[in-house]
Amino acid sequence: MTTVNAKGITLGIESFGDDDAPLVLLAGGTTMLSWPDALCERLAAGGRRVVRYDLRDSGESTAADPQAPAYTLRDLAADAAALVDVLGGGPAHLAGIGVGGMVAQVAVLDHPGAFSALTLVGTRPVAPGPADDDLPDHDPATMSRLFARPMPDWADREAVAAFAAAGAEIRGDDPAAARAVAARVWDRTPGTTPPVQLANQLGLVFSGLDCAPRWRERLPEIAAPALVVHGRRDPFFPVGNGEALAREIPGARLLVLDEAATAIPGTAVGEVAAAMLALR
Repeated sequence: MTTVNAKGITLGIESFGDDDAPLVLLAGGTTMLSWPDALCERLAAGGRRVVRYDLRDSGESTAADPQAPAYTLRDLAADAAALVDVLGGGPAHLAGIGVGGMVAQVAVLDHPGAFSALTLVGTRPVAPGPADDDLPDHDPATMSRLFARPMPDWADREAVAAFAAAGAEIRGDDPAAARAVAARVWDRTPGTTPPVQLANQLGLVFSGLDCAPRWRERLPEIAAPALVVHGRRDPFFPVGNGEALAREIPGARLLVLDEAATAIPGTAVGEVAAAMLALR
């Protein structure tokens, strides 16, 4: 892992594969560790240069005030395009997971020349907040259970990892995998104050961003080949959100992972990698 300067913004990155291979850029949701190591390795083995990166206010990327972010969704989209320029080898296949998927949609719309393909995992076509009437919103029972839990002591690595594991179990993800990732995220977080840890562990800084104007109505403008991956058991962004994306992006392929919730499970890594590598 290292950092690069992309038009004045520091972005934490990690690279896999040959530097001369076609570039696949993985936008974190919000940290780069939202993308499984095994998936990065599979893509690299398939002849791609894979670079996963942290969004602002997470990991090794530029951090300011996660309680009052002074940037917008469109700034994060511009970061993705700037990163392609810095890394070289563009246009790139851009992939976003969760909130990173929102960044990826806007990036491809606002900077089409920077990107050759688009993969969206576990995301939706509208910003944080109330969903459109035709989109399924967060499962109320799941959200109640998640937010009823007391916050951990953010200075306690084990407590934070246990908190993440319990949340994964509620969402239907693998608790052991979530515990391991949370510990790694904790190790990379520049501080243990609650706002900083929330930005890294839960991505709540994203909910405070200016995401206007809407972009859903522009999805038919996307000309790049697109893949939409969604867990059938996802209670946070239910699968209807992925189905809407696949309908509204011309020619998009929908890959529904029957046993997955919000994260890409280890058992699905091969299938997801193969679908991404087939994208042209």
